[in-house]
Amino acid sequence: MPEKTLKFLVPGGEATAGPPIGPALGPLGVNVLQVVEEINRRTSEFKGMRVPVEVIVNTDTKTFEVRVGTPTTAALLVKEAGIEKGSSQPNKEFVANLSMEQIIKIARIKMPDMRAKTLKAAVKQVLGTCLSMGVTVDGKSAKEVIREVDAGLHDDLIRKYEES
Repeated sequence: MPEKTLKFLVPGGEATAGPPIGPALGPLGVNVLQVVEEINRRTSEFKGMRVPVEVIVNTDTKTFEVRVGTPTTAALLVKEAGIEKGSSQPNKEFVANLSMEQIIKIARIKMPDMRAKTLKAAVKQVLGTCLSMGVTVDGKSAKEVIREVDAGLHDDLIRKYEES
């Protein structure tokens, strides 16, 4: 059962049979349009973001499997905040403000890709990205919110999202 794995970075919900997907899959004998439709169906929730996608093709049976990764934490923050990019001076100039609930939501999306063992640890990683992008949380600096998370001030809210 020879398998070939191809990796692509595609715009969420907007992949096409053109390059890079079509030329890579065409010689393998799979129906490129079916693959593209499956990629678009599975990435539609990430519209406007670049999404890592793996296509595993069985070259004997001409069947395929699509695995979808998640966009970067920064891309998720940009989408959630409705901004174009992070701050060029993150410690001085702040470009957006998100709620703690939004941070937890992003942490839950990214957790399978992180090395974090708990949602609390994943939240701290997302807050670290906020810090480097100039995004405040509930009107406070991300560094201050990280200290609050360490002190346990947000444990009830995080626990609520862990259970849901």
